[in-house]
Amino acid sequence: MKIIDFRLRPPAKGFLDTLMYNAGERRDGFTRTVGFEPSPAAQQQSMEMLLREMDEADVAHGVVVGRLAGMLGSISNEDVLSLMQEYGPRFLGAASIDPTDRRKAIQTIDEAMAAGFKLINIEPGAYPVPMLADDRRLYPIYAHCEDRGIPIILMVGGTAGPDLSYSNPINTDRVLADFPSLKVVAAHGAWPWVNEILHVAFRRPNLYLSPDMYFSRMPGWEEYVKAADGFLSDRMLYASSFPFCPVKGYRDWFETLPIRPENREKIMWGNAARLLDLPDPASAAQRVEALAS
Repeated sequence: MKIIDFRLRPPAKGFLDTLMYNAGERRDGFTRTVGFEPSPAAQQQSMEMLLREMDEADVAHGVVVGRLAGMLGSISNEDVLSLMQEYGPRFLGAASIDPTDRRKAIQTIDEAMAAGFKLINIEPGAYPVPMLADDRRLYPIYAHCEDRGIPIILMVGGTAGPDLSYSNPINTDRVLADFPSLKVVAAHGAWPWVNEILHVAFRRPNLYLSPDMYFSRMPGWEEYVKAADGFLSDRMLYASSFPFCPVKGYRDWFETLPIRPENREKIMWGNAARLLDLPDPASAAQRVEALAS
């Protein structure tokens, strides 16, 4: 089964200047905390090793997320685009924006989508001046994406801001209610607010959940698993959050979870493919076969 890894940060370009790579001991400590051994590709900062690990894990596409975040470092959209151009569809891009300049943000969105990016990344609490998810400065940006059918990643979990309030699902719930046609992916699964975000997902059909590294053996992770094999099977997304989790090790562990095969296929491929409007590989193969006959 081919896989879409919805959060994968390659050891290249601006990523190497962020804490996930320049503080390797700290990163590897977290990796072991969630039950994995660090990936040699992360430790040796090797793109060749990462691509080999992706092949071993059957990861066809990795979603690479740009970042304009003061507290967490930045990865330019240009760096993400360069990876997309160099490696083709192996990496699918999520572009980041500066929300403090509404006109520039909207221009960035339009230019990114025209260049081949698949969605937009917004990290409200991590900006130099932190915002809550329902900050009114973000509303014109949400509206622009909703009107154009552009999905967004909203980082509202884990280290999402200076304190726990920046990942509070109540703020995300307000956004989902105010923009009911906007497809929103909650990165890091709004952890540690597990039950609360699952309640929001039950109420709001435009919310997708990507718990990524917090799916693995962190407090509350069993509830993510129940939702993935239940009401949220059509909106849960698989993501290793490499380099914090190894691509292959995460896949091997994920396949041990009590999730029915038909739901696992949706979580590891189908839901992301539908959200990102990717062609069905089976249908593509059938079209090639029909043309050849």
